[in-house]
Amino acid sequence: MHNPLRRAALRTLAAGAFAGALPFAAQAEAYPSKPVRWIVPYPVGGGSDFLARQAAPRMAKLLGTTIAVENRPGAAGIIGTELASRAAPDGYTLVFGDNGAMVFNPAMYRKLPYSPTNFEPVGFMANFPLILVADPASGIQSARDLIAKARANPGKFSYASPGAGSPHHLGMELFKERAGLYIVHVPYRGTAMAIQDVIAGTLPMMIVDTAGGLAQIRAGKVKALAVLSKSRIPQLPDVPTIAEAGVRNAEVSAWLGLYVPKGTPADVVARLNREMRAALSEPQAKAALETFGLQVSPSSPDELAAFVRRETAVWHKLIRERQLQLD
Repeated sequence: MHNPLRRAALRTLAAGAFAGALPFAAQAEAYPSKPVRWIVPYPVGGGSDFLARQAAPRMAKLLGTTIAVENRPGAAGIIGTELASRAAPDGYTLVFGDNGAMVFNPAMYRKLPYSPTNFEPVGFMANFPLILVADPASGIQSARDLIAKARANPGKFSYASPGAGSPHHLGMELFKERAGLYIVHVPYRGTAMAIQDVIAGTLPMMIVDTAGGLAQIRAGKVKALAVLSKSRIPQLPDVPTIAEAGVRNAEVSAWLGLYVPKGTPADVVARLNREMRAALSEPQAKAALETFGLQVSPSSPDELAAFVRRETAVWHKLIRERQLQLD
C-alpha cells in the first residue's frame, strides 16, 4: 500500500534537490564569474609581458571580466610555471608556456618541480624571430664570415645569451651543431645585460629576439648577420636567413603559447581559445605586436599540442647529444 504522506515527502525532497542544483549549473554556465589572473613567468618589460598586456584587456572585455597580469620571474621561467601548475583547474589561472617551460626545461633539469603534462594547451599565440648579431667592431662581416673565422679558431670565440636554457642559448647551440663550430657560451641574466656587453665589445656575438634587439640593430649598435627563420622577416628584409648563409635545419624562434592547469573544463578551454583568437585579430593589437617584433599566429589547442610534440623530439635529442643538462 502506498503512503500518500511518504510520496509527498519524496516529491518535496526531489524538488529541493533540483532547486539546490540550479546555482551550480548556473555557476558552470556563467564562466567567468570572477577575475582571472594571467601568470607571466618572466620580468616586466619583456616580450612575453608585452604580449600579455596587449592581449589581456582585450580578452577580458570579450569574456566580461578582468584579467590581472602577474609577473613571477625567475629560474628560467620555473618559478611562475610551477605556481600555475598548482592552481585550481577552473579557468581562473592562465599562464604563458614557451620553448623553455614546455620543451627545454624538462630535458635540462632532472628535478623540475612541474611537468608539461600538468597543463592543458589553450593555443599558440605568437613567436619572436631570432637574429644572429655581432659587435660591429669585431670584424665579423656576415654569418659566413663568422663560420669561417670560428672554424679557423675553435674555442677562441665566445657568445652571450640572456640565460642558460633560453631559446637564444639553445638556438646558438643548434647553429653551432649544424655548422660544426666550437664557440664558448657565456650566460647572462637577461637580454639587456648580454647585448650591452656585445655592444661594448666584451663578447663578439649573440642571438637576440626581435623584441630585445631590433632597436639596437637599427641604431647600428650591433650588426645583424642572419635571421634564424625559414624566410626573411619584414622588420629586417635585407638580412639573410641562416639557410641563405649556408646552414641548413638551424631555424628556431622564441614562441609563446597560452595554457591552463590540467583538468580545466573543455568548454572553458574552448571559450578562452575563441577569445584569445579574437583579441589577437584586433587590428590595433596586431599592429602593436608586430611593431614590437612579434609574429602573431594563434592556433587551436590541438595544434599547439602537436607543435610542442615536434619541438620536443628535436630539442631533447640536441640537449642530450650536447650534454646541456643543468642539473
